[in-house]
Amino acid sequence: MFASLDGIMQAPGGPEEVPTGGFTLGGWMFNYWDEGMDLSASGFDGKDRELVLGRRTYEIFEAYWPYQPDDHPIARTLNAAKKYVASCTLTTLHRNSSTLLHGDVVSAIIALKNQPGPDLQIIGSGNLIQTLQTASLIDEYNVWTIPVVLGRGKRLFGETGKPFALRLVRSQVSTTGVVMSTYVPGGDIRPGSFVSCEPSDKELARRKKMVNGQK
Repeated sequence: MFASLDGIMQAPGGPEEVPTGGFTLGGWMFNYWDEGMDLSASGFDGKDRELVLGRRTYEIFEAYWPYQPDDHPIARTLNAAKKYVASCTLTTLHRNSSTLLHGDVVSAIIALKNQPGPDLQIIGSGNLIQTLQTASLIDEYNVWTIPVVLGRGKRLFGETGKPFALRLVRSQVSTTGVVMSTYVPGGDIRPGSFVSCEPSDKELARRKKMVNGQK
């Protein structure tokens, strides 16, 4: 996933990619691209993967990648990759390499994960990520954090997401400041406190005001 520093994932590639919700900053990743970035290492080109896509991301792919030159390396791998599409509204798909997931998407993904075959890769598909993250079905997160703050837009992890810890397994920084990180789930969050002594009466009063919603 490509995400801004404040966690926005909407429309990194161009102004008209996903303008829903009045989003006007599409294409925010463009000026941070570095030819040394390895899309394949993070699965973003679909090489040796099977793709799991939400309806909106599938429609973006369907309208763009098949129309790129035959020698375009990313188009070649993305077009060739088998695609599983989660949608409540689509009834048919027009690409031979695409399969519509019927019924409950969580059950469908569990069934796919239990079958032999290449790794499954999600690209884009923010709503689908929320669903699968809540069901603990995502085994690895490849997040490229772009040094921009967008303020509004669709977030990688929304307010309804399940709280969980992550463990960093790889990280690299591009010449343009993009932090390319790979995480795996790290279990439940384990809160603690840096305070080693009993709270003062003033601190207890402050906490009570906070609980009661006082300013």
